[in-house]
Amino acid sequence: MVIRDIFMGLLALKRMIGSLAIALWVGLILTMGPGLALAENPSHLFFNHSLLQNRDFSGQKLPAAEFANSNLEYANFDESELRGSVFSRAIMLGVTMRKADLTYAMVDQVDFSQADLSDSIFTEALFLGSTFADTKITGADFTDAIFDREQLRQLCLRAEGVNSRTGVDTRYSLGCR
Repeated sequence: MVIRDIFMGLLALKRMIGSLAIALWVGLILTMGPGLALAENPSHLFFNHSLLQNRDFSGQKLPAAEFANSNLEYANFDESELRGSVFSRAIMLGVTMRKADLTYAMVDQVDFSQADLSDSIFTEALFLGSTFADTKITGADFTDAIFDREQLRQLCLRAEGVNSRTGVDTRYSLGCR
């Protein structure tokens, strides 16, 4: 919405005062506006190919944020809203995501070794090619998430608990027998 409003304002301004004034106005927007636009609409945040080890993202609302190919070792995403976010090929060794919401997230080819995903929601998330060595998943809800067969076998060995928000049993959400 903010970007569209800026664009419409630029068109109206061009009709009124010409191209030189537009250039000055755009310069002003670029020096002051990006921070305001990100604060108002955090759903367009891009952290692709970033080094974000040990960063604290806890409690933040970052829907549709992109962390593809980023190093997020030991980052904290506890209680964060990450619906529709992209973590493809990210390094997430030791990350904490307790009580996070990653519904519809793309977390394919991600290393979740030693991560804590307890009580998080991963409904309809894509996990193909990801690894889960020593990962805590107690109470996590993986309803309709997509996994490789071997991933499911390994996760079912340690699946337990019920998600505190959805009421779904972790083993049931994974389809464990």
